[in-house]
Amino acid sequence: MGAVRDNIKQVGQSSRQSKMKFLLISLIALVFSATATPISGPTSGCSAVHVITARASTEAPGEGIIGTVVTAIVGGSSQTVSREAVAYPATLTNYLVSENQGVTAMKADLAAQVSKCPDTKIVLMGYSQGAQVAGDVLASRATGTDKVVATILMGDPGHVAGEPFQKGTANAVSGLFPRAPGALNAFASVIESFCDIGDPFCAGGLNLAVHLGYVEEYGAQATSFVLGRIGG
Repeated sequence: MGAVRDNIKQVGQSSRQSKMKFLLISLIALVFSATATPISGPTSGCSAVHVITARASTEAPGEGIIGTVVTAIVGGSSQTVSREAVAYPATLTNYLVSENQGVTAMKADLAAQVSKCPDTKIVLMGYSQGAQVAGDVLASRATGTDKVVATILMGDPGHVAGEPFQKGTANAVSGLFPRAPGALNAFASVIESFCDIGDPFCAGGLNLAVHLGYVEEYGAQATSFVLGRIGG
């Protein structure tokens, strides 16, 4: 009986790996890595709000496509808002290693910012692999997570079905690398996570266009949520 279970498990793993490989190759083929300018944290002084962003897989260093939402937040706030992009590989090859490096880097950015500016409100942002990074940082309860007042996750492969902060249409399914259920419950009030049916990475679907469309579909909603959380 144990041998049968092992065989079934191996077949399931092989099927999942094949599907993942297909999806990753498809994503690489897209023009998802437009030139971007790396964004560092503020060099001096403390802003009222600081946004730390992790880009999607294969995007050039910087904030990536979710940076459009960051720009809208900066422009829409009456407060001083600084911004910083997490420096990490964001690669599809060795994905889990890359994501782990992103978590380590975002934790370091967060801890450094909180140490330098303890009264600054922190916003975390992430798209695709970057969303998994941001969610995993929160779930770890790392230094500075108690200062996070808003988090936006788009196309998060760590998506877990049924969690209260899900704002897309795929609330009944989980992503490719789901976190433990309830891992983010303590932060539910400060998170909006966008995942739609058909997304290959956060919902196990086959429609890559869905995965790439969250800024256009939900950018205004995400901006409004963050502005509300930081106090305008």
